[in-house]
Amino acid sequence: MTANASAMKSSYAARTGNRAPGTTLATRLAEKICAFRPEDMTARVLTEARTAIIDTIGCTLSGIPEPCARILLETPGVADASGPALVFGTSHRTSALDAALVNGTASHALDYDDVSGVMGGHPSAPVTAPIFALGEQLKVSGRQALAAYVIGVETEVRLSRAVNFHHYDKGWHPTATLGTFGAAAAAAHLLKLDVSRTARALALAASFSSGIKANFGTMTKPLHVGHVGRNGLFAALIAERGFESNPGALEHQQGWFKVFNGDGNYWPERMFEDWGAPWEIETAEMGLKQFPCCGSTHPAIAMMLALVREEHVTADAVRSIEILAHRRRLPHTDNPDPKTPLAAKFSIQYVTARALADAAVRIRDFEGDAVMEERVRHLLPLITTRPHPDMPDNSPKQFGTEVVVTMKDGRRLSRRIDHLVGRGGDNPMSTEELFEKFEDCARRALAHDQIAPLFERLETLETVTDLGEVTRLLEPRVLPSQAALRIASAAKVRHVSGKEETGWVP
Repeated sequence: MTANASAMKSSYAARTGNRAPGTTLATRLAEKICAFRPEDMTARVLTEARTAIIDTIGCTLSGIPEPCARILLETPGVADASGPALVFGTSHRTSALDAALVNGTASHALDYDDVSGVMGGHPSAPVTAPIFALGEQLKVSGRQALAAYVIGVETEVRLSRAVNFHHYDKGWHPTATLGTFGAAAAAAHLLKLDVSRTARALALAASFSSGIKANFGTMTKPLHVGHVGRNGLFAALIAERGFESNPGALEHQQGWFKVFNGDGNYWPERMFEDWGAPWEIETAEMGLKQFPCCGSTHPAIAMMLALVREEHVTADAVRSIEILAHRRRLPHTDNPDPKTPLAAKFSIQYVTARALADAAVRIRDFEGDAVMEERVRHLLPLITTRPHPDMPDNSPKQFGTEVVVTMKDGRRLSRRIDHLVGRGGDNPMSTEELFEKFEDCARRALAHDQIAPLFERLETLETVTDLGEVTRLLEPRVLPSQAALRIASAAKVRHVSGKEETGWVP
């Protein structure tokens, strides 16, 4: 740690060191949130936060054409609302709350947004949409937006340290249940709420917190994230106006911890241990997604790609494939017969077969009828899955997988990785790799010549004096003839496994 970074952390610690006896957990969190300032961000924190926001905005642009976002935009109350906040990749402006709802849903529509192994979910999507929706309205600077992002992520991931992995295993969707607190913290920071009002916003978030994993593989999963952003922002906005809540709502006998996790299954002090040393955004447990599908499948994809690249394995030479994954990676991904694009994103079998067949996994592999391609489907019966016997449940490394391929000539080839939470930490994406992903995502909503200038502006986000400078670049330039074509395309009906789905065809 540099002397400057050490001094920043010491200054921050001094501002949060005194606390009255009996202070509630929400108030203690609020003290941390209110003490945080943009100048507390080190160069490393700025870089990590900026990169995560770039990635999330790209994912949002990729998700705007998806049915889950289009349906929201066509729903009364959203479609006819007006306001200052832009729905990314469109020319529609609406209220900050509705923009947070739609942009948040779009950011997770393709399940391509970043992941946190500690959170057991996606840290950036819950906070980015409300930050931009509110930040555009308040005309905040890019540096203020980055600070709100850092403290929002810190709040949600710190809370996850108090409840996981019981919370995750029980069936809660942590991106939704925990992300609501992150969104509330980020919004409270931008609104400059005092400790009392910030604690009320967090207590409101405890009542707004929701989301179950039973809805994975459907449009409801990204909708969770849309509601997270909207609910967290709503909590901060009404707390600012004096709306009441119980600051003891987290630790109450019938409060959030006991209702969501139960006695003996939560550890509140873990939220505060070594707060900001390092910031969660700096840790190796945060990673960008290299593939547009559930993060729990990424270790299997990476290992199959390694076999293809290093052993020259081809689909026609394979007799069988065994996927031995950490137990927590399988309950929501063990789907040997996916029939829809959304289901394919949560099929460890499909994505591994796709990696073998194409030596890549891309956005187009989850569009239209791609999931029904025979050359991939004929590989699915060859795949078996089971928990890895040497990857214990209580290990801090829970994103591991071994892929074993038996060839028709009798050879057995395998690759194993014990922990792979996206790309980050010691294995970050290069600028070129980040732009390649961003471009692939943004092309679904913006003209080609708009993408590079937007990316370049986002690369210097901390120098922006008004977020409107960024959101103006997120509005597509569409000629009248192109607009008519897109409107007609949005009404097209595509057939997936015999079911009709209204979708956007870019």
